Parts: sequence; C-alpha cells; structure tokens
Amino acid sequence: MITFKNIKWKNFLSTGNNWSEINFLEHNTNLIVGTNGAGKSTMLDALTFALFNKPFRKINKGQLINTVNEKGCIVEIEFSVNNREYLVRRGIKPNIFDIEVDGNPLHKQADDRTNQKILEDTILKVNYKSFTQIVILGSSTFVPFMQLSGSNRRDVIEDLLDIRIFSAMNSLIKEKIRTQKDKIKSLDLKKDNLKDKMSMQKNFIKELEEQGNNNIENNKQKIKTLSVENDTHMEKNGFVEADISDLLKEQEDVAGAGEKLVKLNNLKGKITQKVSTITKEHKFFTDNTVCPTCTQDIEEEFRVNRIADVQDKAKELQTGYKELEEAIQKEKDRERQFTKLSKEITQLNHGISQNNTRISLNQRQIRDLEEEVQKITEQFKNRNTEHEKLAEFKENLQKTIEDLSEKKEDINHYDFAYSLLRDDGVKTKIIKKYLPLINQQVNRYLQLMDFYINFTLDEEFNETVKSPIHEDFSYSSFSEGEKMRIDLALLFTWREVARVKNSVNTNLLIMDEVFDSSLDGFGTEEFLKIIRYIIKGANIFVISHKTDLNDKFDNIIKFDKIKGFSRMVA
Repeated sequence: MITFKNIKWKNFLSTGNNWSEINFLEHNTNLIVGTNGAGKSTMLDALTFALFNKPFRKINKGQLINTVNEKGCIVEIEFSVNNREYLVRRGIKPNIFDIEVDGNPLHKQADDRTNQKILEDTILKVNYKSFTQIVILGSSTFVPFMQLSGSNRRDVIEDLLDIRIFSAMNSLIKEKIRTQKDKIKSLDLKKDNLKDKMSMQKNFIKELEEQGNNNIENNKQKIKTLSVENDTHMEKNGFVEADISDLLKEQEDVAGAGEKLVKLNNLKGKITQKVSTITKEHKFFTDNTVCPTCTQDIEEEFRVNRIADVQDKAKELQTGYKELEEAIQKEKDRERQFTKLSKEITQLNHGISQNNTRISLNQRQIRDLEEEVQKITEQFKNRNTEHEKLAEFKENLQKTIEDLSEKKEDINHYDFAYSLLRDDGVKTKIIKKYLPLINQQVNRYLQLMDFYINFTLDEEFNETVKSPIHEDFSYSSFSEGEKMRIDLALLFTWREVARVKNSVNTNLLIMDEVFDSSLDGFGTEEFLKIIRYIIKGANIFVISHKTDLNDKFDNIIKFDKIKGFSRMVA
C-alpha cells in the first residue's frame, strides 16, 4: 500500500517563495475551498508533477514556474511503501529530480527517464493513467474510465489486478522468440553452407583421386615440349651468333671509312679552293697587259711565264683532284658496306633477343607447371587429410541440425507460453474471475447513490446498462449528473479492488469540483455518506466552490490570493 503523508510546494504556479504544505494523514475528510484562481487545484498539479513529471491539468511544464519569481519551483512529497519511507523532490530552474529512501539518496542513473521508470515501476508500481483513475476524480481535465480507449481501460484493470507482470513476461517471451528465430535463421544458413562445403569437398576428393595422375602427366608432357622448344631456340641462337661473328670480322675490314671520308672531303675542299685561286690568276694575266691598280705596263715575259706556271699548276691539281675523287668514292663504298653489315648484325641480335624472350617465358611456364605438379602430388599424397575434412563437415552439419531441432522445440515452448500470456490468455481468465466482483461493487455504489440501474462490464470492458424502464442503455446516453455517479461508482470500485489485491492501494482520494457541476443536492448527500461511512482507510480531499459543505468535513483548507500570490489561510 502507498501511504501518502505530506506534500509541499513553492514558486509553483501562483504560489510564491513561501512553502504551501498539506498533511495528508491529519484528517479523514478535507474540504479545499477558495475563489476562482485562488489555487484550490494547485495541489493536484503539484502531486502529479512530483510523482510523474506532468501537471494534472492541461498546463505546459514551463508554465508551472511562478511568473513573478521565475525560478526556484520546487515540489516535495513524502510517502511510504511497504514500511519504507520515501521523499521525492522535483524542481524547475534549476531542474531537480531527487529520490530519498529512508533518509538516504537513491543512487541516480544516467538520465532522468531511467530514474522516472524506477519510481513508477519499482517504487510506486503504478503509472500516471492508472494513478489518476484510483486517486483523482476531476471535473475538467480528468478523463473518466468510461471515456478511455479500450487499450487504456485494459491497462488500468491490469494495474489494479496486478497482472501487468504478464504483459512484461509476454514482452520478454516475444523477444526470446525473436532471438530464437534469428538463431534459427543463422543455423539454417550455417546448415546450407556446410552442405555446400561437403559437396565441394566430395568433388575435390573425386577430382583429386580421379584426375591427379592425369594432370601430373599432362603437365610433365607440357614441360618436355617447352624444354625441347627451348633447346631449339638455343641452337638457333648458336648459329646466329656464328653469323654475327663472321659479319663482325667483315665489318672490321671496312671500319674507319667514315673518318677517312671526312679527311678526304676536307682535302677536296682545299684543292677546290686552290683551283679557284689559280683559275682567277690565269684569267688575270690572260686578260690584262696593264696593271689595273697602278696603270703600269706588265712586262710581257713576266706575264707569259706567269701564265705558263699557272697552267702547269692547274694540270697538277686536276690530276690530284681526279685521284681524290676516286679515293672518296672508294671510302663511300666502304662506308655503305659498314652500314649494311651493322643493320644485318642488329637484325641478327634482335632475333637472338626474341629467342631469349621465348626461352624465358618457356622457363617460367616450366616452373609454374613444376610447382603445379608438386602441389597436385602433395594433395594426392594428403587425400586422407581431405577425407578428415569431409568427416569434420559431416559432424558439424549433424550438430547444426540437432541445434536447429532444439531451437525449434524452444520456439514451440515459447509460442505456447506466448499464447497463455496474450490478452486473451491467462490475463483474460483472471479478469473473468474478477469481473463479477467488479460489476457487483459498481452496482452496489450506484444503489447507495440511489441510481438503480444494472451496469456491467464485459471482458473487453465495454458496458451494458439496463434499467427497469429501458433496455440497452450506454454510458453516453446518460446526463452529466448520471455519468458522474457512474464515474464515482467506478472510482470507488477500483479502490476496493486495489485494496483487496493490495496492488495500487493508497490512502489518498482527491475529487475536484464533483459537487459543483454534476451532482444534485440529493446525490451530494448520498455521496457524502459514502465517503464518510463506506470508504474505509482513506484520506479524502474534496475541492469545491460550495460554501455550505463546511460542517460536513473534518477539516477545511482555504486558499486565497494575497498580493498576486496564492496562499493557504487559516
């Protein structure tokens, strides 16, 4: 059971920097009164904010900070669960979320979402939705049970009957099923892979045993053929090298022709120059008897002798020039022969180079073939090892098949457990067990409020309403006052179920303006009797505008607004 003891707050909504505090245990029935905007409902928002980090009314979290002070918004609530004392402190500007257990700080997790989950799932064992259905009945923002969706109705009932654990177990089983299916998928892939490996290994062994010797023999024959080809190329190279040797000797005979040719051409140039000079001199003395420079007569004897000398020199030079021309032609012939021999030698060397390339390629092929022969020989020798590999594949395959069978059997067990833990499984059986009690209690409270209808909920938490006058009513067909009586009857029933199951049982019951809108005078009287004499072990707080109820409650808490701040007044 959750026993709420005390709550206090400051800088929260219209409350200023002074603490407002309410003792939950001091009185059984409490009336909270005040004018509009005085802060009567602030306790509701403070309560749900402290426990669930959200206000009860439709207010943004940032709007909870007092608009005047704009900081230091703090709510503290004290309660006990199973003989352990708790204090929850929550604040904005600065952000605060502390939990104390028996006066000691609870070890905080990395983020507040995890800490909130610990508070709801481990300490309170109730979420916001179920808490408001059991503890609070509000007139405006509150959503009654009958206006919740089917799934949300189920959540509330599961919390009340303490069967939410089955949903958690179902989630775990779903995860296990998913995990097992992933393992099965992985094992199926492994099985197929092992089958492929076995097939390849069998083919390999077959090829090894059937074709090993043939491959070796074929490679040896290729090696022999390449070796013969290499011998042929080497023999050809020998013949060509001999030819090159002969050509080199022949080339020696015509070596140096180029150098001689250069010298002879130089000599030819000099002779040509001398011939030109003599020709000019012969023409001068032949054509001139008077010196063109000094205008003196040239002696005839000197002129004749000079012409005769020049002619003799010219004859000598002509003879030498002819011999030089013959020598130059001879050296040109020797140079052409040298060039021809050089080309032949180059071609022969190229042929040798090509043969050497073929020999190198053949040698590489021979090495590769020899290595392949060696490899095949080793594999052939080690065929027993390959058989061992095949046996290992078979063993792994058998183990994988056994693992698959085991995992599929686990899946069957999980599926059976999943079928039990589904909404239509064991949870439905438990709900069916309690539905008669729930319906009995609802109608009991309705009769106590002089509302004589037969109200029943089915397994899907849909209502059936019958009356002495009409058949097949629905919740929506009633007036607001009649709906309120049904809501109150359900609220009291949920608290009774919680008390019996000791699930989310609590001492606190808060009703916001239930007297102000929907209950008529007669309904109010009957309701006051119920909360005073029927609801046992509860500390009840009723928020109302009405001023004629003061004498009907053990304690009156009045809120007023003083200088813009909401305060509790005596």
